[in-house]
Amino acid sequence: MADSAFLLDYLPIIIFLGLALVLGGVFLAIPLAFAPNNPDYQKNSTYECGFEPFEDARMKFDVQFYIVAILFIIVDLDVAFLFPWAVTLFNPELGMDRDFQIFAFWSMFVFLAVFFIGFMYEWKKGALEWR
Repeated sequence: MADSAFLLDYLPIIIFLGLALVLGGVFLAIPLAFAPNNPDYQKNSTYECGFEPFEDARMKFDVQFYIVAILFIIVDLDVAFLFPWAVTLFNPELGMDRDFQIFAFWSMFVFLAVFFIGFMYEWKKGALEWR
């Protein structure tokens, strides 16, 4: 008797999963049944733009955009670490002892120092210069 009551707790989840599977199957079957299927040469070609490429696909390209994007992600993650640190460190309601606050402050100071040293290195190397 206890097993059936335990299983009844999961009945809404089973119904939800069953409904999701049925609806997913229906939404996949409707286009297969009703969508027109008459591909031509342009639709089956590898290139979506409609013409063959002019140059070799193995040509060199500038990676400057990707370097700037990676640097942006690094700065974004740095800020994502900085906000929770500041909220927890300077919140008196958490009741952290003084030694832990000092340790947390200097740990973040070392983290930011390493970050800014790396940033200065990238600046000196010219990674932030757009060519």
